[in-house]
Amino acid sequence: MPRYHIPASRHRVEDAIKRSRFITTIAHTDTVEKAKAFIAEIQAEFPDATHNCWAFLAGPAGDSAFVGMSDDGEPPGTAGRPMLNVLLHSGIGEIAVVVTRYFGGVKLGTGGLVRAYAGMVALGLETLPTREKIEPVDLEVVIEYGAVTLFKRMLPEHEIEVLAENFGADAVFEVRMPKERREEFEKEVMEMTNGSCLIEAL
Repeated sequence: MPRYHIPASRHRVEDAIKRSRFITTIAHTDTVEKAKAFIAEIQAEFPDATHNCWAFLAGPAGDSAFVGMSDDGEPPGTAGRPMLNVLLHSGIGEIAVVVTRYFGGVKLGTGGLVRAYAGMVALGLETLPTREKIEPVDLEVVIEYGAVTLFKRMLPEHEIEVLAENFGADAVFEVRMPKERREEFEKEVMEMTNGSCLIEAL
């Protein structure tokens, strides 16, 4: 699984466009169900808003398999779709956004609405705290004592965290690492120990 960034926490920004008040709320949602629950929560927070338009991408960055959007009463295609387009090109995955609008009396026109909703999502993403999504795998590695120093030296290169170590007849390590590095790591350990190691998934 390629790496991508996800929201690290819930985030909110606000702006006024031609007297309309716009509030963007962003959250980490790794399933469609969580995205819909978040949207419902924001709708309940701003029940008197003119519109609560939304879009979500509940999978990896740029993946359109688990997406949704709504114009929530704005002219078709002027809110949800532009919002989703910004999310799909953001490099951020597992993300949902609601843009709340309180109408200020000045109509924006279709082009103005597209710019406003896409712009409000972009504004939120500018300051959104993110973290890297890494799929981990836990392994047990059994090696001879002679290989311990070399083994420990290679851990940082593979972003490996040692969970436990036990020194009996052999040296036994329980480690956690990014899943995408497992194959390369196992190959290196095999070469380093001339095949005299045991590596199993925990």
